[in-house]
Amino acid sequence: MEVSNVRDPSPTTVESTEPYRWRWLILVAMIVAEIMDLLDASIVNVAGPDLEKSLGAGSVGLQWVIGGYALTLGAGLVLGGRLGDRYGRRRMFLLSLTAFTAASLLCAFAPSIGSLIAFRLLQGTAGAMLLPQGLGLLRENFSGPELTKVFAIFGPVLGLGGIIGPVLGGFLIEGDFFGLGWRSVFLVNLPIGIAALIVAAKFVPRKPGDRTVRVDVIGAGLVVASCALLVLPLNQGQEDGWPLWTWLCMATSAIGFALFAVQQRRTAAAGREPLVALGLLRKPAFTVGLGGIALFFGGLIGTQLVLTLFLQIGQHFTAGEAGLGNLPLAVGTAIGGAVSGAFLADKIGRKVLQIGPLVQLVGAAVLWFELDALDADSFSIWDIVPGAALAGVGAGMVIAALFSFILAAVDDDEIGSASGVLSAVQAVGGSIGVAIFGSVFFAQAKTGDFTGGFHRALIVQAFLLVAFLAITFLLPKQGRPDDEQHGVTAEAPTHTQHAAA
Repeated sequence: MEVSNVRDPSPTTVESTEPYRWRWLILVAMIVAEIMDLLDASIVNVAGPDLEKSLGAGSVGLQWVIGGYALTLGAGLVLGGRLGDRYGRRRMFLLSLTAFTAASLLCAFAPSIGSLIAFRLLQGTAGAMLLPQGLGLLRENFSGPELTKVFAIFGPVLGLGGIIGPVLGGFLIEGDFFGLGWRSVFLVNLPIGIAALIVAAKFVPRKPGDRTVRVDVIGAGLVVASCALLVLPLNQGQEDGWPLWTWLCMATSAIGFALFAVQQRRTAAAGREPLVALGLLRKPAFTVGLGGIALFFGGLIGTQLVLTLFLQIGQHFTAGEAGLGNLPLAVGTAIGGAVSGAFLADKIGRKVLQIGPLVQLVGAAVLWFELDALDADSFSIWDIVPGAALAGVGAGMVIAALFSFILAAVDDDEIGSASGVLSAVQAVGGSIGVAIFGSVFFAQAKTGDFTGGFHRALIVQAFLLVAFLAITFLLPKQGRPDDEQHGVTAEAPTHTQHAAA
């Protein structure tokens, strides 16, 4: 019996070589849910002044509200993929989407900054369980050239999440709908999450997980603890004057990551499945690439945050104006990504990863001189559009191509695990960037020197970009084709494909 002839669209366990009739609704549900997940990483960026007025949030509290989400999101991503393998991706998707929506509600009604931080950490954890399931479900319900087309839609649309986050957040806060203020940036997740839940529950077919898959809880615990021990002192250090405990925490974090690598080898040697494919840790280009991702996204996310803080705190922009102030950077990123993804990366190979940071450095230099020439009495966003847009173009060139060049260093059977690790490092790198750049900016902002704070952030970004540029020379000269970055093969013979963690 063909699935397309089944009148009842309720989810059932189906084994068929025919495409599932309702598969495009699955794509819609996945895109909506995962855009919501990614959107929440940046939508709060413009809420700083409102959180200070409403909950008494200081600079450290704001850094935790923004960076804490990215921290738990990144630390749990690989574990989320493994749980989907074991318990079934449909089940994990529904559970994690329910948890994410509930955590959003808790964030919206948080009575204090401490509770908001706790709920954001919970929200990030739910997001880490949610994100890996989307790719897996698409691979289970699409195949062949159609699957390649799905990822061609899925990737760019998800990229919009980070771009429109501050703009949407500014619109919601500025509108102050029903007097909700900053709380609306979390409440907007409720109708979206519930709609995605209804569609997914009705149309995603049931497919059992593989109970033989072992979940490496010890490895996951080491990753979470090591990430927390790194981000905690980076957030608190500036405020507390960098006492001894901050340095001890960072040293312990380094030891924790080393222990994780040892533990993964021992797990594999004992015949159990490690959290990360062991072969990845033996590939110098991949491990170097992880450092490159952390450097690049730490600098990018940190600079975007500082731009927003400068506009709101330094130039007294409203939340809506600050959100629109991110548009030059966002538009530049979209242009750079389109140029890189459409032809430049294929034509010049790895050089696109070297031209990108150089363009960013030029953009940062232009921004520096634009800031020096500012007239505080007549400042408008147009004064910094050229530098911000140019920096965005450079960033977009790198973003569109970076994963493909790192994945070119791994074997075909390691693509799933490698993609999960790269996404996790990207999120954690962003959290570290929020902590470092936030501390650098606020250290100057406390003296009233907001332009100086922005200048220092640009200096930090320049160092990170130079380090990233050096790393790119160690990456493969050509990237992996787009249709292979998620384990997609044009010859996939069956409707159902197993998703690697």
